[in-house]
Amino acid sequence: MELLLPNPANSTPLTTLGFLDRAATTYGDSPSIVYNNVSYTWLQTHCRCLQMASSLTSLGIQRGQVVSVVAPNVPSMYELQFSVPMSGAVLNNINTRLDAHTLSILLQHSESKLVFVDHHSSSLVLEAISLFPRNTKHPQLILIDDEMVSSGSKSTSSTSHFLDHYEGILEDGITSCPKGVSLSHRAIFIKTMDALVDWSVPNQPVYLWTLPIFHANGWSFPWGMAAVGGTNICHRKVDPSQIYRLIKQHKVTHMCGAPVVLNMLSNSPDLETLDHHVQILTAGSPPPAPVLARTESIGFVVSHGYGLTETGGIVVSCAWKQKWNKLPLTERARLKSRQGVNTVGLTEADVLDPKTGEPVKRDGKTVGEVVLRGGSLTLGYLKDTEGTSKCMRENGWFYTGDVGVIHPDGYLEIKDRSKDIIISGGENISSPEVESVLYSYPAVNEAAVVAKPDKFWGETPCAFVSLKKNGELTQKPSENEIIQYCRDRLPHYMVPKTMVFENELPKTSTGKVQKFILRRIAKAMSLVGVP
Repeated sequence: MELLLPNPANSTPLTTLGFLDRAATTYGDSPSIVYNNVSYTWLQTHCRCLQMASSLTSLGIQRGQVVSVVAPNVPSMYELQFSVPMSGAVLNNINTRLDAHTLSILLQHSESKLVFVDHHSSSLVLEAISLFPRNTKHPQLILIDDEMVSSGSKSTSSTSHFLDHYEGILEDGITSCPKGVSLSHRAIFIKTMDALVDWSVPNQPVYLWTLPIFHANGWSFPWGMAAVGGTNICHRKVDPSQIYRLIKQHKVTHMCGAPVVLNMLSNSPDLETLDHHVQILTAGSPPPAPVLARTESIGFVVSHGYGLTETGGIVVSCAWKQKWNKLPLTERARLKSRQGVNTVGLTEADVLDPKTGEPVKRDGKTVGEVVLRGGSLTLGYLKDTEGTSKCMRENGWFYTGDVGVIHPDGYLEIKDRSKDIIISGGENISSPEVESVLYSYPAVNEAAVVAKPDKFWGETPCAFVSLKKNGELTQKPSENEIIQYCRDRLPHYMVPKTMVFENELPKTSTGKVQKFILRRIAKAMSLVGVP
């Protein structure tokens, strides 16, 4: 066996770029991208991506240099997921909702040589670049103007600061401190194949882009859709009425989104029972069981998983058991709200005791830190050896910073981020457990629970809620009514001591509630003596 060594024939590097070549051959005449009145086939998309990769090289972009993209889910954003790595450059998808200061830091930290900028974000990017230190070389800018493509007219945006616009080049040939998660072609290949298998994605699905591609590379589905010849339905923003319209118009079969998207769809005034089943994959934060139940009652088939930017997508999923189909809807939703077991592409997932480093008891109660290992994990953080060493430990585990339990059946459940655990009188309170009860209250639209400093208990649960607005609400409930509802369903130490009503909770572009803002509000309330 020692003579049977790897050789070029059996050791080809893994990359998702080959999926596009295959799609052009296998699904060449099938639609690849649909956006407003623009559509492309897989053969056309393949040609456009090759042209863009060639153009990047002509612009002087060299292997290993960083090309950033600030854009929503429009066709060019999808194409760049292929064309940038095709050119040998490093792709850096950037959240469109960052402020100028944070964006400036990120562009400098990544040493971006070129930035593709959506026309709606042009002023933001220009402001970010104006914050660069003097004598710092600025990246070149390319303007993306999809409205010009849709209408066939010239761009109305000012292009004085831009090298060119996207189509012109084709004709020619999370936080205030960036994490810099770096993933290899091999990791993305593993994750993409893993995602397709785990979600049982068939050939030629119709995929609606409700998940921002800049969020963890769209959980690897830009490349996944090329692998199976899917049709990508693009749109700019998550709007329930538009989502329902696109589902009906294009017979959408698959979509992804954070739990907040599920909540928006199930509470929308435009809600209507679907005329066909739509597979929807959710992750990003623990989804409340009541939200899952409402979403499935409309006709969506919900799959639930867990992952991070560092994993390239979902690596733990709630693998469904046929016997659970016989259970009532509410019980099915409770089981589905658990994160589950490692996908086939992840070597192992576990929950370790933070003190001993040993696996916790599989009793669904003993908490520890969620750890992972497998081929799709990050190489580390760009220019941050300290941050890399903190999460990539010598014991062979990647430490996620999430707190969870393992149930007797081996299924993992996330209880909270370690920083979000509320410790009241020595008792650990999981905010998602409290939030799930709040979501089951008929008048509640959104709910988030954070720690509020308390002189006696140390911390107490403080709930922020927004109420439904679609006519279902006949009378606004009082703070005491909701607190009593929780008291009837939770241990008393877990019941919120404070209830704050908001029109809408602050959220990131991917739908996660920004708890750090709520914690600041709760802390300020404690300083002025609000009970």
